[in-house]
Order: sequence, then structure tokens, then C-alpha cells
Amino acid sequence: MTDIKNRQDIKQLVEAFYEKATKDPLIGHYFTNALVSNWAGHIETIVSFWDNILFQTGTYKGGMLFKHLNVQQETAFRREHFAQWLSLWEETVHQLFEGPFADEAIFRAKSIAGIMEVKLRTH
Repeated sequence: MTDIKNRQDIKQLVEAFYEKATKDPLIGHYFTNALVSNWAGHIETIVSFWDNILFQTGTYKGGMLFKHLNVQQETAFRREHFAQWLSLWEETVHQLFEGPFADEAIFRAKSIAGIMEVKLRTH
């Protein structure tokens, strides 16, 4: 296995993650109910988000937290949702990559999950 090297690797990671997440019995509905109308656009947005996080490309322009507030209004986020998202992300990273950028992707995901949980969780 190699480390995450570029946007194409990030796309592979994001697509593999969403393949799992959309089918997950605990969190799948967040992805399928909210994103059906523009799935390809969402994937590209998330790839840009992680490209910016890992490689400081400036490709992501948007308000991640604000966008999740809309989803939160439909179905409340709970602690176990964040834990499952993080578990699937870590599993996917470890299945595909190893190295400093892979480790950074996991570290940043933990940080993001913690912030989002505090800001969005209802109980």
C-alpha cells in the first residue's frame, strides 16, 4: 500500500467510503435521503474538501457545518452516528492507504467529527 498522494487518491478514498456509508444501517439514510438529487456533485465537493485539508489546495469553497445543519433538521444527529461515520472512514483509509497523509486523514476526521458532534448533536 502507498500513501495518499493526490486528488485521484482522495477520490478513490471518498468513493470507497461512500460505498460503505450509503449502505450502513445506522447512517446510510443521511447520505441517501439528503443527496440523491446531486450525488456526483456531492462527491466532487467532498473530494475538494479533503484535497484542501490534506494538500492545502484551496479547492474547497463552502460552509461544511452550515450544509450539515440542513440535514440535522430532517434527522437529528446522535453520538453513535458520529462514531459510525468515523469508524467507516478509518476502516476505509486503512484498507486503501498507509503513510503520513493517510494518518493525517484519520487525525483530521477525528477532529472534524468532534467539532461537528458538539455543534450538531442534539443528545
